[in-house]
Amino acid sequence: MAVTAALVKELREKTGAGMMDCKKALGETDGDVEAAIDWLRKKGLAAAAKKSGRVAAEGLVGVAVDGTKGAVVEINSETDFVARNEAFQGFVGTVAKLALGTSDVEALKATAFPGTGRTVEEELTHNIATIGENMTFRRAASLSVGDGVVVPYMHNAAAAGLGKIGVLVAIESSADKDKLSDIAKQIALHVAAANPQSLSTDDLDQSLVERERTVLIDQAKASGKSQEIAEKMVEGRMRKFYQEVVLLEQTSMVDGETQIRKVLENASKDLGTPITLNGFVRFQLGEGVEKEESDFAAEVAATLKH
Repeated sequence: MAVTAALVKELREKTGAGMMDCKKALGETDGDVEAAIDWLRKKGLAAAAKKSGRVAAEGLVGVAVDGTKGAVVEINSETDFVARNEAFQGFVGTVAKLALGTSDVEALKATAFPGTGRTVEEELTHNIATIGENMTFRRAASLSVGDGVVVPYMHNAAAAGLGKIGVLVAIESSADKDKLSDIAKQIALHVAAANPQSLSTDDLDQSLVERERTVLIDQAKASGKSQEIAEKMVEGRMRKFYQEVVLLEQTSMVDGETQIRKVLENASKDLGTPITLNGFVRFQLGEGVEKEESDFAAEVAATLKH
């Protein structure tokens, strides 16, 4: 029986196995879907489907840099234990390098994974079956410059380029690249610690700005101030807000006194050429992922009941 795309799709939906694994299974079983399911189960490749519903909020962030381009990815697992698995570390590191070519997650999933004959998505499914935990390829981003440097920083590194907080900083300048890298490294350290929400005030999410402004105005009015006075008071408070969340307005956490904007201005004067901070990326492992709260006593009671 011919192995059709429809049969492959059906088998993937039933097992969660990779496309190439499904195609091979159907070839081995003459297109019999049920027999192919058994074939995949025997190979340990259908196990991934049962794990797909588990929350994956641990794992690793990976960074990679090649010349004037850098990429960062986050791939999650269920437990921190997997982050110490060499196979998983190798997978994340390779995907980070592949992200230098494209940071679109769907495009990356379809990219060939080196040395396996599988795509990135299929290799992820293979790892789920092999390691025994649900895993998800959550996000990816990249930065590049025409003339300058892209510098990575990894906080709490589990291995080279792998850890829990990954940062990329991109600086555009014709200045000496070693000196630029030193400046970018300082800013990357700051970004890891301070977690800015945007590069400049113009880049900040305007809904966040309006929300903050509304809260501050309401606070001022609640203290008995008129609308006009409340709005004037808020302008000063908004400047303080920007200093808390905007990278260029923040005070460097490296020296504790110099505004990041001023750090760049001083460096431009020292090196005799303009220096522009093009952008930054900060990925913190599991941020925004809703973790399941486990009631251990209830689990034990349920187990005994059955």
